[in-house]
Amino acid sequence: MATNPKPTTKPNNPNFSSGPCSKRPGYDVANLDIGTLGRSHRSSVGKAALARACLDTAEILGLPEGYRVGVVPASDTGAVEMIMWSVLGQRPVDIFAWESFGRDWLTDATKQLTLDEVNTYTADYGLLPDMTQANPDNDCIFTWNGTTAGVKVPNADWISDARTGLTICDATSAVFAMDMPWEKLDVVTYSWQKVLGGEGAHGMLILSPRAVERLETYTPPWPMPKIFRMTKGGKLVEGIFRGETINTPSMLCVADYLDALDWVRSIGGLPGSIAKSEANLEVLSGFVQSRSWAHFLAQDATQVSNTSVCLTLDLEPDQVKQIVKLLDTEAVAYDIGAYRDAPPGLRIWCGATVEASDLKVLLPWLDWAHAEVSH
Repeated sequence: MATNPKPTTKPNNPNFSSGPCSKRPGYDVANLDIGTLGRSHRSSVGKAALARACLDTAEILGLPEGYRVGVVPASDTGAVEMIMWSVLGQRPVDIFAWESFGRDWLTDATKQLTLDEVNTYTADYGLLPDMTQANPDNDCIFTWNGTTAGVKVPNADWISDARTGLTICDATSAVFAMDMPWEKLDVVTYSWQKVLGGEGAHGMLILSPRAVERLETYTPPWPMPKIFRMTKGGKLVEGIFRGETINTPSMLCVADYLDALDWVRSIGGLPGSIAKSEANLEVLSGFVQSRSWAHFLAQDATQVSNTSVCLTLDLEPDQVKQIVKLLDTEAVAYDIGAYRDAPPGLRIWCGATVEASDLKVLLPWLDWAHAEVSH
């Protein structure tokens, strides 16, 4: 008789990747509205679909009056870098980094743009820098949720309402899963392939009126690639925020994104999407609390991500890799290894497209795999 019996039930959906993330429950590519395929993105139907992507996003997220939403190239990375290249350099910049992508923006500012006045605030994986060090007269760049660390910013109380600098927030794994205090955020970026389970290569750029003012009154001293240009003659190119994209998007991916937005509406809009993600985190929280060998990488309970949930295990790195391989081989959980630069562990996606029922079924398999590599 086996001393470590294998669980008999497997998740209906074993896709727990942190990007691209699982498609929504009930997803069927055959149900997409593909009337735009084979048509120009500049045609009336193409522009209407892209405009809807912008307008529906603003409506579902509840953006304040005057905020713009645009579809831009190159996923969240492209959105972050086009705003960095477009607005930085006018004043000093504070950069907060506690995981891989935050450090990428720091590299951009110091090694690529070679800005003179960059204040760096970093923390190790699992920790958050002291965000209160942000100077309201400086521009500020930070991630809302550290996708590779599983550490999120719990609130924006540290952002001054009287700030003169811009707050630039990479929120790729937070939008549609966490409450975003829009009035505190001047630039927000995200991508379709995270919380909504969309497709890659397209970024979303959200601008406050203060960000628009900077774009229209400041000209950076460096060359500006075409896909970064958002102004012409000192004025914002408003068409970008009405569906007139800078370059050619995938209209199939646009149709997929519109399907995801319709799904969010069907589960109760933004509150429903956030609630699903928080309920998913609760499943893993119960597991961590009842296992002596599993821990959140995030050291502060208020900072534990409810999307990219990162766990450390009381095992050797090779044993952790064995767990990841075992669960992949068993078709129980795909792509749950920690990010390559992060401490060894598991990273399990808990965004709204993941079902709590599948996470609950996964837990006995985690116990089984742990026992398999521990004996």
